[in-house]
Amino acid sequence: MSGELPFEQPLVELSRKIAELRAFSEEKGLDLSQEVARLEEKLRELEQEIYGNLTPWQKVQIARHPARPTTLDFIERLIDDFVELHGDRVFGDDPAIVGGIGKFRGIPITVVGHQKGKDTKENIARNFGMPHPEGYRKALRLMQQADKFGRPILCLINTPGAYPGMAAEERGQSEAIARNLREMAALRVPIVCVVTGEGGSGGALALGVGNRLYMLENSFYSVISPEGAAALLWKDASQAQRAAETMRITAQDLLDMGVIDGIIPEPMGGAHRDVDWTAQRLGETIAAALDELMRLSPEELIEDRYEKYRRMGAFTSLVKMADD
Repeated sequence: MSGELPFEQPLVELSRKIAELRAFSEEKGLDLSQEVARLEEKLRELEQEIYGNLTPWQKVQIARHPARPTTLDFIERLIDDFVELHGDRVFGDDPAIVGGIGKFRGIPITVVGHQKGKDTKENIARNFGMPHPEGYRKALRLMQQADKFGRPILCLINTPGAYPGMAAEERGQSEAIARNLREMAALRVPIVCVVTGEGGSGGALALGVGNRLYMLENSFYSVISPEGAAALLWKDASQAQRAAETMRITAQDLLDMGVIDGIIPEPMGGAHRDVDWTAQRLGETIAAALDELMRLSPEELIEDRYEKYRRMGAFTSLVKMADD
């Protein structure tokens, strides 16, 4: 195991014991196969116990795992003949968002997504997956191009949030996000959105207005990070675990509340354990969604998207109608 998370330490220790026992057996020429088999069975049971009962905070940790597959990882496995496009035609290019055109199972498609790095150097280059306004404007430019040529759109969401720096605010961060929300609502092509890791606040929502919204099993989607919520509620960001337990940000929570349309399974331990398997499940979900949505007319797609968001949440009118 590599890149272990804190709650995985019992598995690490047991795996180490198994490896040491095998090495000792080979060195001394002893038959310890029964003892090794017993420990391996215990390891499998422990994995089921831990991964079958993950807490919201543990899922947050998995969603943030440095080896978690990125947008480019999924594009490599799902999109043929992909051509990346750059720039917003206003300010510049933002490497925190990647996008372009290609073919998904023979269907021309536009793909847009947040992009994190796999190490410190790459994360700095990608701004840790936190886009500037030019990133959102690039995404919108590509989606409007897709609308013009009748291509469906796939949005892959994985960001802690939009970059909150002064330069981003000076260049219109809030306006760029708001414009994406408005324009995506009116696009006349199918839009499928998938939260693949972190779904942080407006930075995620700016790519999340679609006909279908799915989440990988161990991802989360939230108006604010657990650390941010803890800082607001208890003036202590170290209470992030406590916040995560109460915010209802996991895929299962959001499916129960009707915010998302489905959960895409991950291998035991997280998507980083088997990226190919995860990509296959993701591809199956995308294919089923497009098969349904591409039967609808442009007008029906817009109405479908509108009704999807109208159904979310609940309200109580404070206006009492006068009796006739």
